Amino acid sequence: MTDMTVGSPGRHLARYALPLLLGNWLQLSYNAVDTIIAGRFLGQNALAAEGIAGPVMNLLILAISGMCIGSGVLMSEAFGAKDYPRLRKIFGNTLSVGFAVCCALALTGAALAEIILGCLEVPEEIFPITVVYLRITFLGSPFTFCYNALSAGLKSVGDADTPLKFLAFSAILNAGLDILFLGFLGFGIVCSAMTTVVAEGACAVLALGYTLKKFPELVPQRGHWRPEKAVLRQSFAYGGPTALQQAIQPVCKVLIQGQVNALGVSSIAAFNAVTRMDDFACIPAQSISSAISTFLAQNRGAGKKERIHRGFWAGIRLESCYWVLIGTVTALLRGKIVSLFVTGDGAAEVVALGMEYLGWMALFYLWPAMTNGIQGFFRGMGMMKTTMLATFLQASIRTVCTCFLAPKMDITGIAFACAIGWTVMLLFEWPYYFIIRRRMQKTL
Repeated sequence: MTDMTVGSPGRHLARYALPLLLGNWLQLSYNAVDTIIAGRFLGQNALAAEGIAGPVMNLLILAISGMCIGSGVLMSEAFGAKDYPRLRKIFGNTLSVGFAVCCALALTGAALAEIILGCLEVPEEIFPITVVYLRITFLGSPFTFCYNALSAGLKSVGDADTPLKFLAFSAILNAGLDILFLGFLGFGIVCSAMTTVVAEGACAVLALGYTLKKFPELVPQRGHWRPEKAVLRQSFAYGGPTALQQAIQPVCKVLIQGQVNALGVSSIAAFNAVTRMDDFACIPAQSISSAISTFLAQNRGAGKKERIHRGFWAGIRLESCYWVLIGTVTALLRGKIVSLFVTGDGAAEVVALGMEYLGWMALFYLWPAMTNGIQGFFRGMGMMKTTMLATFLQASIRTVCTCFLAPKMDITGIAFACAIGWTVMLLFEWPYYFIIRRRMQKTL
């Protein structure tokens, strides 16, 4: 356990954010490797099937993640206040009710897989295998929920290292099973989906065993599993807006991709390459944001208001230092980064488009660093509706600006659309932060 109510805020934040960063990077790398394996061993149809099923599952997974993040903030507050009975009750309710709801959604999704894919107008030649793949991954989503809920519990008491280890084990197991069953034994897409479910199940079982053994303060007792309206109401008040917020971004990406598709093959290829860099650039900022949220929630639970602002500004300094690093690397290596994704005819045009986009984004990455930092503050203060509204503003304005700028500036217009959306988000949230700070100072 890590008690963030004492000690250096900056050290706590850096120590907590690093495992989250590594875990998120590992997940991004695993997704890339999984795609490569499927494409090389199963062929173009299987790769397309996974690509179509992915966004559908991402909506459910991000909703699960959002609910667990909300419950994690509540658990951090209880841990900071040393209210262990409440901590166990929140954890128990999250696990029992969340698992039941997730099972119901998984069964519903599996039953409606054909209808969902029909609405997406999936080509007939890959429709059957896509249905099978989507159904299996839907049925495996309860394992995903269990890991996310257990991970949220561990992170709420300051243990961000162990979830990373379990995630690493899951990624290695999945890749190994894929290579064995797909590469050497020649199994098809059904096996690809099953290896993913098996790896997620193993990750959830390991997390459960570790929690039971190492953190008795977290383990719910007999009366803590029973659903309690007050606890569920507050968990949903925190988790519901966060889940919606998590779902806004993939919807925004789908709409923006539609604009990119009208620009031509070179622009599509360049945009797909640079968005991979965007993911790797923005994930650390989100990890620091999660650290800020946990730090603030623990200290708010402990009633240490003076540490809240110290921790927040320590987080903003970390975000700024990270931007200097990622901005410099992106500006200097943008040509080589884009070149990793393309070869052959037309590569020069793709690289040129990608370099121009990343040249501007090297500067603009400061904006998501600041927006993630302030989002971490509001989330740690339990103001989930504020973060949801700010994200909705940012995504909406970004999408609208893309419609106007992309036809005139190609994918570079999307970079400016991102900067405009982030700017509006900052203009909305930063003044609100200083209002809250002034109110808190009056009560000290």
